[in-house]
Amino acid sequence: MSTIELTKENFDQVVSDNDFVLIDFWASWCGPCLRFAPVFEKASERHPDLVFAKVDTEAQQELAAAFEIQSIPTLMIVRENVAVFAQPGALPEPVLEDVIGQARGLDMDAVRKSIDEAAADGRASGADR
Repeated sequence: MSTIELTKENFDQVVSDNDFVLIDFWASWCGPCLRFAPVFEKASERHPDLVFAKVDTEAQQELAAAFEIQSIPTLMIVRENVAVFAQPGALPEPVLEDVIGQARGLDMDAVRKSIDEAAADGRASGADR
């Protein structure tokens, strides 16, 4: 599958319509971004069941700000509307494959339960103040 260009107009629909989205936050002037691009593209060819998307941080400054992107490239993985991975830096191919494998292996019910528990703990500790 080819890589999709994400914009503020299509972001929510792409992420909500797909269970597994890898997002590369990048810019055309960024050397590491340009070196990571072919690694990301090759991974998209190896994993046609996943959605690979790119956010041009120059053209989509609101999206980059919404996700607090401070360094590029940054890779983010969203599974079932939950950001399960976000890391700046150009990942080497074997590391990207490992990250994809780990994200595939996540028990999303357990992830959501952990998020809910952390939110409940945060509300409880806030009430103690």
